[in-house]
Amino acid sequence: MVKIPTNPQETFLLELPKTIGLYVTQEQFFALSAANPDLKLERNAKGELILNPPTGWQTGKFNSSISGELYIWWRNSGESGLVFDSSTGFILPNGATRSPDASWISQQRWDALAPEKKGTFANICPDFVVELRSSSDRIEPLQAKMREYMDNGTKLGWLLDPQNRQVEIYRLDKKVEVLENPAELFGEDILTGFALKLRRIWN
Repeated sequence: MVKIPTNPQETFLLELPKTIGLYVTQEQFFALSAANPDLKLERNAKGELILNPPTGWQTGKFNSSISGELYIWWRNSGESGLVFDSSTGFILPNGATRSPDASWISQQRWDALAPEKKGTFANICPDFVVELRSSSDRIEPLQAKMREYMDNGTKLGWLLDPQNRQVEIYRLDKKVEVLENPAELFGEDILTGFALKLRRIWN
């Protein structure tokens, strides 16, 4: 649903069928995001606006746990780099603006980014991303999103599906690995020493 101004004092609501996309430029996307800070907006590589409704309490709790565990690892391990939560948007090399549920970027790549590329939405694809499937999410769009991250430079990605207690692990230039009800996930050589105990996510 989109508010369309008819004059400075009046707006009306326009229902957009799912078969019709709403396309915006990067500048328009930035303005929309600034005007709607409570909405999680994304933009795909074609410029189509994607509206993600607020999450339910359960998904919010899961997201908080994942971001918290990632932050604690970063703080205690002495690793450099930057940790981001689900409210952070990144402009990927293909032009899409995406917001992973949790992510990390190495200090080396961040420092190499030109100052003008570190705007509200940094022009960079994270080294590590997590996407969490909520009860209303279809799995196929999330899988496509994970492939997009990998195509744009992500080295390690986790797609968590609490409904089925399943995890898909995406690695650069490797086949997707599917784990059934794993107890723990490891950051491998990307996030050295990081381990996520999934009982905090499944329960």
